[in-house]
Amino acid sequence: MRAVASAGVGLAAGAAVTLAAQRPALKSLRARIEHLEHASQAQHQTNFAHQQRLHWELLSKAMDDPDLAEVLDAYDGTVSPRTQRQFLFANALYTNALCYYRMGNMTREEFFGFARSMLQNPIFREYWYATRPHRATLIDTSEEAKLGRMVDDLLVQLEEADIDEWWVVGEPPSE
Repeated sequence: MRAVASAGVGLAAGAAVTLAAQRPALKSLRARIEHLEHASQAQHQTNFAHQQRLHWELLSKAMDDPDLAEVLDAYDGTVSPRTQRQFLFANALYTNALCYYRMGNMTREEFFGFARSMLQNPIFREYWYATRPHRATLIDTSEEAKLGRMVDDLLVQLEEADIDEWWVVGEPPSE
């Protein structure tokens, strides 16, 4: 019986020593994983910012060149070239705010405020109405679709409001 007890104590002691020896290695691995996760997030942000810059460059080319703008005519020729350039710029403004929000540089409430002020502009409103079919193709649960619906709802509230103080219309969303 003593032999079994000694073996059990020895086994427990060996396990404790092994665990103690592995603890620094586990701590090091945990730190390495955290570092890699942070590096991955930083790379994602860098890629996102690069994509935003590329989007702006492409839209800028289309705004400057009517031949290129024709490639982005998603309105079946129902808008003038001037209006299309304005829509491209409205898209750039909205996409910039959307990306700024997605990067974490703007809160949902700040995005709401941006949308509320942009919707005061008749050209932006016209753009928003014209692009409704495009937003309808978004995956319903995506962040972009949710923000689009939030702007849609806000536009309805602004149009139904019977006050001149547009900056108080709508309930800013909570985070």
